[in-house]
Amino acid sequence: MDNEQNVTYIVLDGYVEDDKYKYAYFVILFTVYILIICSNSTIVYLICIHKNLHEPMYIFIAALLINSVLFSATIYPKLLNDVLSKRQVISYSACLLQFFVIYFLASSEFLLLSAMAYDRYVSICKPLQYPTIMTKTRVSVLLILTWFVSASHSAVPAILSAETELCNFTMKGIFCNNAIYELLCVHSKVITIYGVVALIDLAVLPVLFIVYTYAKILVIAYRSSREVRKKAAETCLPHLLVLISFSCLCAYDISIARVESNLSKTVRLIMTLQTVLYHPLFNPLIYGLKMKEITKHLKRLFCPTQIV
Repeated sequence: MDNEQNVTYIVLDGYVEDDKYKYAYFVILFTVYILIICSNSTIVYLICIHKNLHEPMYIFIAALLINSVLFSATIYPKLLNDVLSKRQVISYSACLLQFFVIYFLASSEFLLLSAMAYDRYVSICKPLQYPTIMTKTRVSVLLILTWFVSASHSAVPAILSAETELCNFTMKGIFCNNAIYELLCVHSKVITIYGVVALIDLAVLPVLFIVYTYAKILVIAYRSSREVRKKAAETCLPHLLVLISFSCLCAYDISIARVESNLSKTVRLIMTLQTVLYHPLFNPLIYGLKMKEITKHLKRLFCPTQIV
């Protein structure tokens, strides 16, 4: 621990020392970061400027992509700095802030996907009532509730951790995730119980709701016309792919931080990088290629001479 001017520093011990290739790693990570920012921001920009994309489904997609940009901005600048640094450290206050933002954005993603599932259910199963149910006011309320509930749930463990004494100042990881609990002198039962409750509220219940909703959509689409089945496949498949991808990465993040394992530092580093590499790039790729209207506008943006 470095304690200068009452600032506590945490050593991030998840990096593998390899000075020979650190500049190559920096270039790769920097390129990925730029791709994440540009790809997500481009689709958000298209949704903002085109009136035919001002529908609930696309607004939720824009919110999801904004989450990806904020998530990457929370991790990549520090990650890039650490790759070139001889010693990877972070102040405990900054670590807690990073911890809060990461889990606030992650949990809000599950809630956003739930809102998107509800939107698709109303659109496909109750098309005549869709304009009166999915109003601008209701969409705004859903977005505000999503971020408020996620922020309030994620703030509690961060505050409790800040008030708990530290006995360990070296964390196995490259950013501040659940591994932060290993630094505490006492494994708080309150934090553990609250963590389980938050996991159920912010991940388990939303996933069950999404599965139930899409199951109902599948049944109704199967009994309906070919046009309805096509609409269901085009609009629901991207959401399901994103849900599966994100759920797998979150399951890994929770398990690797909570469960002791015999994985080498190199393997842990590679696996941890999956959580910050794939998903932020996966979202714009899926929505850009699978959502017909977004694909049209992307083609017009990058190939203006091409007739769509």
